[in-house]
Amino acid sequence: MEQDVGKKIEIPEVITVGDFAARLNLGVAHVVGELMKNGVMATVNENIDYDTAEIIAAELGVDIIPEPKLAAARPSDGSSEEETTASGTVADSQVRPPIVAVMGHVDHGKTSLLDAIRESDVAASEAGGITQHIGAYQVTKGSRRITFLDTPGHEAFSAIRAHGARMTDVAIIVVAADDGVKPQTKEAVKHAQEAGVAMVVAINKTDKADADVNRVKQELSEIGLVADDWGGDIPCVEVSAKTKVGIDKLLDVVLLVADIGEQKALYSGMASGVVIESHLETGRGPVITLLIQKGTLHSGDSLVVGGTFGKVRSLEDYRGRRIKEATPAMPVVISGIREVPNFGEWFEVVPTEKVARDWVAKQARKQSIKSLTSTKTVTSQDLTRAVVDGQVRELAVLVKADVQGSLESLLDSLGQMGNDEVRVKVISSGVGDISETDVSSADAGNAIILGFNVSIKAAVNQLAKRSKVDFHLYKVIYELLDDVRDWLSSLLPPEIVETELARLDILGIFKVTKGLVITGGRVTSGQLVSGLTARILRKGEVIGNGKVTNVQKEKQAAREVNESEECGISFETSDSLELGDELVFYKTEEKARRL
Repeated sequence: MEQDVGKKIEIPEVITVGDFAARLNLGVAHVVGELMKNGVMATVNENIDYDTAEIIAAELGVDIIPEPKLAAARPSDGSSEEETTASGTVADSQVRPPIVAVMGHVDHGKTSLLDAIRESDVAASEAGGITQHIGAYQVTKGSRRITFLDTPGHEAFSAIRAHGARMTDVAIIVVAADDGVKPQTKEAVKHAQEAGVAMVVAINKTDKADADVNRVKQELSEIGLVADDWGGDIPCVEVSAKTKVGIDKLLDVVLLVADIGEQKALYSGMASGVVIESHLETGRGPVITLLIQKGTLHSGDSLVVGGTFGKVRSLEDYRGRRIKEATPAMPVVISGIREVPNFGEWFEVVPTEKVARDWVAKQARKQSIKSLTSTKTVTSQDLTRAVVDGQVRELAVLVKADVQGSLESLLDSLGQMGNDEVRVKVISSGVGDISETDVSSADAGNAIILGFNVSIKAAVNQLAKRSKVDFHLYKVIYELLDDVRDWLSSLLPPEIVETELARLDILGIFKVTKGLVITGGRVTSGQLVSGLTARILRKGEVIGNGKVTNVQKEKQAAREVNESEECGISFETSDSLELGDELVFYKTEEKARRL
């Protein structure tokens, strides 16, 4: 082996054994042998990752370093203070529009408040009046723009709401003046605090007769949010989405709070940011809503988006108008990406589509190698699950949703349902309308199809009926979750409820035959009637059981015998009775259980 002293060999993240050997200037057999010594069985054309290559190189006395790669260290939030680009540095940053999330409890008027702000009518089109997925909009106040994120308020969308807070500068916490602080209000506040986001409280519905602003401020102070006019540092603005009172003041306060944080971004250079929504659209394919965090995005740019890539075929603003470029804090809708990315994925522009394709392929290979070489850690939960698996009843479902964000929230909610006896098993999931493939998969997996904000074509409907595949379509998420909870509850074995009816002390045994004892005693509690089952207690321990077939009182047939009365009974049992034994009579009932 001929190596320059001190020279380090560059190795990519994933490399074939043959290429690795060539770069080390070693024979393939030598390298394969070294891999085998380290427990890695790989042939000349198989891949190894950089970590494995580093171990083998060290064994062979060779220094290697990672090969420079495309955007290897993707920033987690695009806000690195030291970041530079080919066309500028942080020092070249300009003030950008603030990004504002509207958060709070369901039904407190978040979407209606946004309607009042942008003078449109989104709330009327929302099923059940509840926002189902993230929307992004821009409004103008004077000469300045503000970007609003309308985040879902239902508890099932906790994951989206948390992510919504993390990509914003200011969170407007909406609290209804007639309802006060609720659990989801507290949750929204927690997300904003954890993300370090400045907060403004909008006390909504102040036009209602039972509005009580002071009560709201008192409840806010109890969770650590003290209003500025109460000596605290949280701006509280009284508004009415219905009458539009206080809307201008709210926007002024938002801009003031945002200015304190000095929101800036680099406008020059290639764009990057985050996916805030994605779905499939007939005739257009994957349609993705992006929030740009730095740089400028142009129509025709090549993108890497999570684990997929493509070229911006169409670029639209939030109103659906075609635009040529988009700058920081702008929400834009694009098409041209190969697959539907996940909500929250990072995106960035790259020089060419080939670079994007190669980077995505390299990441896919790397993940594949890692999944093959990683050691699975078995936890106590895994062992517990393995023990109970044979006893758990599963509700198999196939889930389809209109957008990726809603789908992820649904899957998260379904995954949390159930207990040690029943649980949901998702056999498949995806974005888009219910297809023939979905019906076939549900048929094979004996699953129910759950559709959220999607439709089913007539031909697919007929196939489902022929295949006897059950499907349900929903517009409001909690209706879907309620149905699933009911179905899971129906799988639970019933609870056996036992009620003690009477007790009798054995005072005499008159006749014993096979399977039948004629005995007498005194009822010490309850009321004894024929037909009851009983346990036989001897010195407090159960030693057998039986059933009363006949009851007599004063040598006459009796319908019942009450407490403190004596009687004779015919008792069917295969166990022996002795003087001093006690019979405990009871009945059992099955009671349906609910999660």
